[in-house]
Amino acid sequence: MKEIRVFVVDDHPMVVEGLRTMLSDQPGIELAGYAMTAASCRGFFMNNSADVALLDINLPDQSGIDLCAELKKMFPAIKVLGISNFEQGSFIERMMEKGASGYVLKNASRGELVNAIRTVYSGKKYFSPQADHQLKQEVHRKERAPILTTREKEVLKYIAEGFTNPQIAAKLFVSPSTIDSHRKNLLSKLEAFNTASMLKAAGEHGFL
Repeated sequence: MKEIRVFVVDDHPMVVEGLRTMLSDQPGIELAGYAMTAASCRGFFMNNSADVALLDINLPDQSGIDLCAELKKMFPAIKVLGISNFEQGSFIERMMEKGASGYVLKNASRGELVNAIRTVYSGKKYFSPQADHQLKQEVHRKERAPILTTREKEVLKYIAEGFTNPQIAAKLFVSPSTIDSHRKNLLSKLEAFNTASMLKAAGEHGFL
């Protein structure tokens, strides 16, 4: 049976060593190598190959999310498995949009990690239970999000930065009464009763 070649991309030596130890004696899995930066990762793949890349989303020289997109563009067959301490649904969703096949938290057990590798290698998706929960929450949040116009988003941004209605009106070359109307619409759409609750709701829906 062909061994699954796994390549690790993470900038923390202890994490890399931990992953190497966890995978070293697993039948059917071969550690192809590791990189601590996106640049080193690209260098590896110039002359080498791997079946599954364990990719941290927080690298020192580039976002792992962007690196995921690069790897999938250059090597469509490679399976990318995100590994991170970040469990926010937005991070997981962006990683999946860039072509990742799954997402595992760094507190995963050896058994879960090996299962995740074998699962994505077989062409299926894999998420740690908490990552799966957060991703579903993110999808649900987006489904509940109100629809704001481009101008309302502009006004909201300026409100969040602390500008008054007259100041926003001057920036957008409209009357203060127009900005007041936009503000009232924002309060209504975000189901808020004052500026503070409006900004809180906007943040929860990902508008800020």
